[in-house]
Amino acid sequence: MNNLVSIIEIPVEDFSRAVNFYQTVMGIPIEEMEMDGNLMGVFPSEGQTVNVCLVKGDDYVPTTTGAVLYLYAGDVLDLMLERITSSGGQVIVGKTEIDPEMGCYAMFIDSEGNKLGLHGIS
Repeated sequence: MNNLVSIIEIPVEDFSRAVNFYQTVMGIPIEEMEMDGNLMGVFPSEGQTVNVCLVKGDDYVPTTTGAVLYLYAGDVLDLMLERITSSGGQVIVGKTEIDPEMGCYAMFIDSEGNKLGLHGIS
């Protein structure tokens, strides 16, 4: 086992809006597919990271009160925060240093109403 976490599903209400939001904020392509009646937007992983998917389906409800997922921002945390605001999301905790070795984090509400975090190295 390389990671304790295997798959993360981010619930969405408006699939196209969510795909556009995350493609813009993260600067990545998202592969769209359907599985068992659910629309899925799969983040690229190349088998080296945890699998992350946007999912629209009857049992998927965006939330700000559940577990918080932190997406890796590397050295572009500031740029991602700018993109969140301009793409219809809301920054709720700006860039905050954890410590010099662990980097920084920020928190946001995505276009669908989910609370998530970003973790960066600068």
